[in-house]
Amino acid sequence: MSKLVISSSNAPAAIGPYSQAIKTGSMVFTSGQIGLDPVSGELVAGFEAQVRRAFTNLTAVANQAGGSLSDVVKFTLFLTDLSQFSVVNEIMKEFVPEPYPARSTVGVLSLPKGAEFEVEAILVF
Repeated sequence: MSKLVISSSNAPAAIGPYSQAIKTGSMVFTSGQIGLDPVSGELVAGFEAQVRRAFTNLTAVANQAGGSLSDVVKFTLFLTDLSQFSVVNEIMKEFVPEPYPARSTVGVLSLPKGAEFEVEAILVF
């Protein structure tokens, strides 16, 4: 099995020993994306802005792999405040076309860099 490292300059660089994504065969496994601005490396301010930036970052990684968010078969979402779940649903509709992929949502105590939201995906194309 061959593994191809996917790296996009339009998404934040990895902040640890991991890759933005790995492509193997027709599948891409992304690392989690938070609302970091890829230029400044700083977390954007506000929950909605963080969600939008995280999905924008994920889009950049998916595009670099040769796909798009329409190729996602599974999302995993992480929220530090599950009461914001409906906000995420509305923003996700801006980025992801129907039919919607499978999804899990996990409430967590904290995320890297103090983020309030993180998203990871599995793509197949």
